[in-house]
Amino acid sequence: MDLDLPELTRPLVARLCVVALVAALLVPSGVSALTHEPVELQPGAIDEPANGTTVIAVQGFKGRGQNSSKKPARLVGVGPEGDLEWHYEPKDDVTWFYDVDPLEDGTLLVVGARRDGTTVFKYDPDTNSRVWTERLDIHDTHDVDLINGDQLLIANMRNYNETTGTNNDRIFVYNRTTGETEWEYRFERIYDRGDGGGYTGDWTHVNDVDKIGEGRYMASPRNMDEVVVINRSTKEVELSLGAPGNHSVIYEQHNPNYIESEDGTPTVVVADSENDRVVEYEYAGGEGRNATWERTWNLGVDGNLNWPRDADRLPNGNTLVTDSLNHRVMEVTPEGEVVWEYYAPWGTYEAERVHLGDEPGGPTIADQNATGAYALNGSAALTPGATERATFASWLHNTFAGTPISGQVDWVAERWAHIAPWVRPVWMDPWAFVAFLGAGLLTLGWVGTEAVYHRRRIAGGLRAGYERVRPSDGGSARSDD
Repeated sequence: MDLDLPELTRPLVARLCVVALVAALLVPSGVSALTHEPVELQPGAIDEPANGTTVIAVQGFKGRGQNSSKKPARLVGVGPEGDLEWHYEPKDDVTWFYDVDPLEDGTLLVVGARRDGTTVFKYDPDTNSRVWTERLDIHDTHDVDLINGDQLLIANMRNYNETTGTNNDRIFVYNRTTGETEWEYRFERIYDRGDGGGYTGDWTHVNDVDKIGEGRYMASPRNMDEVVVINRSTKEVELSLGAPGNHSVIYEQHNPNYIESEDGTPTVVVADSENDRVVEYEYAGGEGRNATWERTWNLGVDGNLNWPRDADRLPNGNTLVTDSLNHRVMEVTPEGEVVWEYYAPWGTYEAERVHLGDEPGGPTIADQNATGAYALNGSAALTPGATERATFASWLHNTFAGTPISGQVDWVAERWAHIAPWVRPVWMDPWAFVAFLGAGLLTLGWVGTEAVYHRRRIAGGLRAGYERVRPSDGGSARSDD
């Protein structure tokens, strides 16, 4: 029997090639779905038991108005050997978890947020219950500290006043007993409207504030690429690290940790988030915003950190690092060796060793004679990007390094590394996600090309359709019925 096959014209061959290529690009997604093994709450490398319980605040991800069951927010308590001791899930008044501070009585001060406000509560892991809850009518606050008994030191971002046309991003002290604001510092004192993010929106994104001494507060206005120490009495900047737009020092940082060397030299350990590294700076001289610093430590030169958002120096000299988009917390030696590791998807935000309290501090890198730049080693590497296997972002960087467009490509690579994990389905391998998007772009291009190629036929069809429904001279639509 003869088969009446279509003639293999050039357009038909081109269409068949496109179909085959799209199908090939979709194959990795199917394989990824069938072979996916999710990373759950689980230990990674445990070379040395941790010194006590580690509490981890997991931000989670919310899309389309609902929490994602595969990207949950939660608090977890992890034992020395990586055993899960307890976990706490958000209630109706919390969508995301951010700051968590161990208190002297063994409880935790927790910051959670929703789009319509911030919830601060004291949580008792032993009873799995809240001791008290304070609801604040401020938007998406990331950090609140309990100071002076019953006062809350608050980092208040996204505080634009439409009525007055001013941005009131600030840090302030709220008295829980009286319900009054006792003190505030507005960042308009030191920043221009053109600095940071959009002035009418998320201008400073101040994500952290700590009391580092009597009447001294250290704040992290992230979008300004700067850490500032504010004197409560004078409202002057005593010290600052970084400057708006100077990404070589710090770039949209999180949770700086203030420590001092043996001789009292101010030192700052900071999660340099957009630069995908943890850095330490030692004060070198100067005052206020003219202070100068020497970088003594750079962790993550191998590119195996992805958007770290917390780094605390421990008394033993190691650093507790929260590697957010690799969904893990690690205790790392000064030389970069991972000696304790725990995976807590999705989007780890902060971690603390409970018995050490909030921001415990420890010896500086200089005091440990370990200054330098280090890669990570010894990780269990359970998430893509935590290994030496190239990610799409690192492939872009390496492929176009030294070319005239390397700067632009690096910008794209950074954006990809920090945005793709939020939108990529958890069951899809990162490279499969790249292939899936490639298939989508190729399909759109194909459809566009076909539309241009058949534009006369399409235009004729549209005209004919219009003629069929165009009103007749009598005012009624034409009909073939």
